[in-house]
Amino acid sequence: MTLNEFIQLLEKQEKCSSFLPKTLQALWYDKKGDWHKAHNIVQDAGDVDSAWIHAYLHRKEGDLNNARYWYNRSGKPEFLGDLNQEWEQIVTNLLLKAERL
Repeated sequence: MTLNEFIQLLEKQEKCSSFLPKTLQALWYDKKGDWHKAHNIVQDAGDVDSAWIHAYLHRKEGDLNNARYWYNRSGKPEFLGDLNQEWEQIVTNLLLKAERL
């Protein structure tokens, strides 16, 4: 699946597809405006991808200190660009990983 296909699916369907990995589900809910549901999905996960999403979510809410902590846990540099650009970068990265599984 490409980024554009993911966005089209998100725009067409109200309910998140259960076939998506949890990390992509979190980004789905974030894009649909449900920050809390997205946060609940990643907050207790121990993997680096969830930590990256966790960092993005805290940056989005304006909690930069917490975001920096999670960027550090994810091994990713703090993103300095637009939030939409970061969302797209994370989704693209995760879709590529999912293809390799």
